[in-house]
Order: sequence, then structure tokens, then C-alpha cells
Amino acid sequence: MRNTLIDTDILINFLRGREKARVYLSSLLNEATVYCSVITVAELFAGMQEHEREATAGLIDSFNIINVTREIAEKAGRYKSAHKSHSLELDDCLIAASAFVKNAVLATGNEKHYPMKDIQKVVIK
Repeated sequence: MRNTLIDTDILINFLRGREKARVYLSSLLNEATVYCSVITVAELFAGMQEHEREATAGLIDSFNIINVTREIAEKAGRYKSAHKSHSLELDDCLIAASAFVKNAVLATGNEKHYPMKDIQKVVIK
């Protein structure tokens, strides 16, 4: 079974009823161990409205949550330092580092946020 880390944008699209996100997440049910970063949890809760709380919490509860460890924080710092020419956000570096540490494919709709060459990505738009 492969590891897959789901980026925030895919979960937002799923919660908004977007078909591609629903189909993609459904396809992972029996073939992958699915993760999301604690950073994604914070991003989701920062942007949701009160009436979305139950659905958002239910979705998050269905994933394995990756906490930020020292190993992840150090790798994220190295990503940020190595990609100074890009306007790379630290939250994206932390998510990418989580994928690296878990040896997970990073599923995202924003490939440009992840210029890292040492992680595998799949783009779902």
C-alpha cells in the first residue's frame, strides 16, 4: 500500500463538492494510507465558516494526521532555504517535508507551490 498526503486545496475542493476531488479521494480508499498534515488542519479551520465545522471535522477525522516533528521542521527549513528564488510559503514547506518524511505522494492542485525535486507529486485540478 502506498502513502499519500492530501494537500489543503484538494480537501477544500472535496468539501465544496468538486467531482475530481471526490473521485480522487474515493480512489484512495483501498489502495493507500492517506495522510494530511496538521498544517492542513489549521488551514482548513482558518478558512471555514461555522456551518462547515461538522463536515470539515468529519473529513479530517478520516485521515492519519501528521504532526510537525523536529525532522519535518528541519526538512521544511532546508526547503525554504534552498528555494529562496521562489516565493515559497513556510506552510507549503512543512507539508512537503511531511510528505518526504512519510515517503508519501503529495496530492495537490497547486504544483507550483511544491518545486521540491525529492518528493513525488500528483496534480488533481
